[in-house]
Amino acid sequence: MSDQPQRGSGEPSEDPRQQADSSGTAHIPQATGDTPPAGAFEQQSGTQQQPHLAPDADPGRQEPPGGPAATRQQPQPYGAYEQQPGMGGAPGGQYPQMGAPHQQQGWYQQPMGAVPVQQHRPAKRNGLVATALVGALAIGLVGGGVGGFVGYRLGSSGAESQGTSLDQQQPARSASVAPKGSVQGVAEKVLPSVVQLQMQSAQGSGEGSGIVLSQDGYILTNAHVAEGAGQGRLTAMFNDNRTASVRIVGADPKSDLAVVKADITGLTPAELGRSDDLPVGAPVVAIGSPFGLSGTVTSGIISAKDRPVRAGGQSGAQDSVLNALQTDAAINPGNSGGPLVDMDGRVVGINSAIYSPGSGEQEQGGSVGLGFAIPIDQAQRTAKELKDTGAATQTTLGVSIQSAQGGGAVVRQVVPNGPAQQAGIRNDERITKFDGRFIEDADALVATVRSHQPGQKVQVTLTGADGGERTVDVVLAGQ
Repeated sequence: MSDQPQRGSGEPSEDPRQQADSSGTAHIPQATGDTPPAGAFEQQSGTQQQPHLAPDADPGRQEPPGGPAATRQQPQPYGAYEQQPGMGGAPGGQYPQMGAPHQQQGWYQQPMGAVPVQQHRPAKRNGLVATALVGALAIGLVGGGVGGFVGYRLGSSGAESQGTSLDQQQPARSASVAPKGSVQGVAEKVLPSVVQLQMQSAQGSGEGSGIVLSQDGYILTNAHVAEGAGQGRLTAMFNDNRTASVRIVGADPKSDLAVVKADITGLTPAELGRSDDLPVGAPVVAIGSPFGLSGTVTSGIISAKDRPVRAGGQSGAQDSVLNALQTDAAINPGNSGGPLVDMDGRVVGINSAIYSPGSGEQEQGGSVGLGFAIPIDQAQRTAKELKDTGAATQTTLGVSIQSAQGGGAVVRQVVPNGPAQQAGIRNDERITKFDGRFIEDADALVATVRSHQPGQKVQVTLTGADGGERTVDVVLAGQ
């Protein structure tokens, strides 16, 4: 509601003493001083206010000219206020000064929300009414203040009676089920299938991780985790806190994979997924025993695919290059051999290596968000061979190569009767593309070849010394 009262229009006068001249036009007696004409404004509330008359005023009686009524102040209805400059949106725009009232004027109590304006002092009876209203308002304010204070004290005493948060009872145990596809759900599914491997030998001790392949104790891990077991003792600690001694079934350093067997039953085998259709950016979870902390769960995404990574780092041989998945899930020493899983809890990679700048041979580096895992498609094929025969075959192209300037791999020697010779590949030719993948350097070619199976037919793009380009079909072999 606006603070400015609306001007009445077209309504009959509420003053019965209005007189009409000979033309029938009603005239309102003129007031003096600050007294506005009666009925000039009305309240916005819509409720018609009755005029307050002097005690001896009789609406039905006419006063003779010059009689007492001629000099009596005209009664004003509530709400008939004169708009003051600077109030209620009129020019000036400032609130009234709350100083001393004008002579013969007083501050009149206004309804809630109205802007106070100066009004001519009313008759005695109206003054009594105003005094009564002021008194009632004062009583109401006092009563409200007392009630608010009492309520505040009651509320404060109630809060104090509850004590601190340390005195509260524990809530009921959570009965929520881990949402499908959450890290929590993945951890609950996969943790029973993850193993901590502890190695003890005369040279020292170490830890790694492994993945349960069967109920009767077959475990998949990295070859560099199991390699020390020949001179010492390898022990597996399972998720249910059982332990068992472990023996090596088969190991392949070139693929950095090994299968070991624990003398135990009643295990929970892991579910294997696939890595060929795993998109970059897909969420993944890494589980293992970093720095001996078994059952550690971290999460991240697939940062890249087809990363050429040497199993032994830069000191590793070229024939140990892995065609790895890259992830930013935290992988640290002790995670090696543990699973990298998708959000369905299926194994998509075997954690194998990390890039840790500044770490030397005698130092253990930590995760900087650059971890690498062997794709499960390659690991599954190799692990099956290791379990069944104790050895694994490597896919080969039948060439010796080195990195070429400007990209690609230069053929330095063609193995007689090998796949490359049979396809017509010649020395000094540069391999620029293998099965649709661009080849950046020699390591990239080795990793790409190892990711294929023996007997698979692929196309190889070559560039000769004269700059000419050609494409040949090659059937890969195993050795």
